[in-house]
Amino acid sequence: MTDSYVAPRATGKLVRTPRARRYAMTPPEFFAVEYAINPWMDIATPVDVGVAMAQWNSLRAAYLRLGHRVEVIKPVPGLPDMVYAANGGFIAGDVAIVARFRFAERAGESRAYAEWMSSFGYRPVSTRHVNEGQGDLLMVGETVLAGYGFRTDRRAHAEISAALRAPVVSLELVDPRFYHLDTALAVLDDQTIAFYPPAFSAPARDQLQALFPGAIVVASADAFVLGLNVVSDGLHVVLPAAATGFAAQLRAAGFEPIGVELSELLKGGGSVKCCTLEVFP
Repeated sequence: MTDSYVAPRATGKLVRTPRARRYAMTPPEFFAVEYAINPWMDIATPVDVGVAMAQWNSLRAAYLRLGHRVEVIKPVPGLPDMVYAANGGFIAGDVAIVARFRFAERAGESRAYAEWMSSFGYRPVSTRHVNEGQGDLLMVGETVLAGYGFRTDRRAHAEISAALRAPVVSLELVDPRFYHLDTALAVLDDQTIAFYPPAFSAPARDQLQALFPGAIVVASADAFVLGLNVVSDGLHVVLPAAATGFAAQLRAAGFEPIGVELSELLKGGGSVKCCTLEVFP
């Protein structure tokens, strides 16, 4: 593992260009809040699976309207958090890193996602240490930004770097409300990120500000609705509808925000990105 960043080539005049993407999603057929493993979960709060399914379908439809490809993974009974497909692993080329979850309640998802990866011809790779997939592993350009502190073990970063043959930048999370990197940081294109500074340790904040001097800094009002849990194709940014301030910042920066309502899935501590596993070429 190397804590280094591969800078994108200068492109002169800034132009936001979308790129066709491939995503994988798991419908919330068995979604429920049966345990509490993050501050967003409350087992006393009822969940409406019908509403969750409708909201999930709206998110999938948004991707399809933008011209992206969406693979649908079959959900497994007894795995209520499987809808948060981003946590299932990290896929790039023919390598598929399989998640090793910190909590026993989600351990069965590792097997389910590994089977799906194998069925599509990927080479599953397991790590010795805890990694929670794209929840804590975000690709920016040729580099992986990797979170640790609450879920993914920092020691897994070296394993991931070796498997992907890519540099990894380790970033410490310090606020339990932002337990995964994808709740506190959004990759908007190969040069641009947005983040919520209080979610990170001081050294991590310094790293991000040095690597991305043009980063969008998001306010707490948007961060607290998981407004940074987004999916971007380089131009269009699909984000929680409640993150209106961040949407305005995106427009000012030349992006096109697309708000979606995922309030039911927020009850489990996830939003747009959590529901979306990106498959990198």
